[in-house]
Amino acid sequence: MGLKFAVGDIHGCADALERMLSRIDAYAAQGTVVFLGDYIDRGPSSCDVLQRLIAGPPSGWTWICLKGNHEDMMVGAYSSPNKRGLWLDNGGVETEMSYSGKVDPQHLSWAAGLPLIHCDDHRIFVHAGVSTLLPLDKQSGRDLLWMRIPAGHSEDYWGKHLVHGHTPSESNPKTIGNRTNVDSACVFGGSLSCAVFDDDIAGGPIDCIAVPA
Repeated sequence: MGLKFAVGDIHGCADALERMLSRIDAYAAQGTVVFLGDYIDRGPSSCDVLQRLIAGPPSGWTWICLKGNHEDMMVGAYSSPNKRGLWLDNGGVETEMSYSGKVDPQHLSWAAGLPLIHCDDHRIFVHAGVSTLLPLDKQSGRDLLWMRIPAGHSEDYWGKHLVHGHTPSESNPKTIGNRTNVDSACVFGGSLSCAVFDDDIAGGPIDCIAVPA
């Protein structure tokens, strides 16, 4: 049995990330962790979060880090000055404070190269959502990074289960039909959550892990 762990939005909460990694390590000796994006902004320790993710997993583990809309805003702010205001208004101030100034260029490069989506036999992992009006391989970056899926909404998703973050609620992780939202509002006083999936079993999570912010 292979296990996959989907971790919701971290938003600069480095202590919660370390607690989550310890819980995952205690849960299984090996597996894959999919981080669903939004590692930075709003919280106090974005630099530490990126440093930890860039350092990579322990032996026996695979980490897949997806891009969130906040990483996209940060990269845009450093490449186009006219986009800087949008990012700063959405938590970029706290991110730059965590670097005592400007974001490390290596961290920017890492964030710029992150994938937007990961699929396996049974599931689709993405930061925000997907549009079923388009083929899965024709999704727009805007939807993958910014879509807000209405509460209670679910679709077929090409026969797979959709796993995402982006829309926070302290009641998450929550599974609605063919969809699980893992963003449990860590930076807003909720928890950092992780949905656990069996690679051999279709559908929603077999378990969930949560740690305090």
